[in-house]
Amino acid sequence: MAESSRIDGPELRADARRNRGRILVAAREVFAEHGIDAPMAAVARRAGVGVATLYRRFPTRDALVRAAFAQQMETCARALTEALSDPDPWRGFQRLIETVCKLQRQEQGFPAAFLAAFPQSMAAHAQARGRVERDLATLVRRAQAAGALRADFHPSDLGVILLAHCGLVTALPHDGAASRRLVAYLLQSFRAEAAHGTLPPPSALSLRDLPLAPESSQRQRPFRA
Repeated sequence: MAESSRIDGPELRADARRNRGRILVAAREVFAEHGIDAPMAAVARRAGVGVATLYRRFPTRDALVRAAFAQQMETCARALTEALSDPDPWRGFQRLIETVCKLQRQEQGFPAAFLAAFPQSMAAHAQARGRVERDLATLVRRAQAAGALRADFHPSDLGVILLAHCGLVTALPHDGAASRRLVAYLLQSFRAEAAHGTLPPPSALSLRDLPLAPESSQRQRPFRA
């Protein structure tokens, strides 16, 4: 019995780790395809585990969403930090756009899922978005001061980029070539040497205005099976 117990323990732990990994991958896919209201049973089926197993690993929807998208949120934060610290402002700006658009392509809907899961923390998210907007404005000013980014580029154009790219990946979710080509086109048009003529006035769009979480999702939802 002692030998059996000694062998089964690590095997069970390894199996639990595999189950957790499958659940997180499935959750990202299901939330991206069907939204934050997708039944948790759909996540369990996609992961190939029982609903009871899912509940043991993640007893609430909040816990599941937070774990599923933690890596993506960390990637976004790290990309912005690296962009600000890059001695080449244009390179930092370019890599940030490419990184965020790649995340949009790979994990459609993760911002909506993340924000919709935590309506009780919307004030904190608003503060975080305010800090991000200030950092992005700093990045834009640096790239313009270096003579790399066109002088008429406005920080609100970043929101327009994300919305435009989101529309593309929603319409063509499996066409990575189209996504990369659009991003390359946009980045080329933002170069200072590409500025010809006068652009219309910039939008008043801010990160706070991006439709990441619909109004109907701003209330706490039960964890549904």
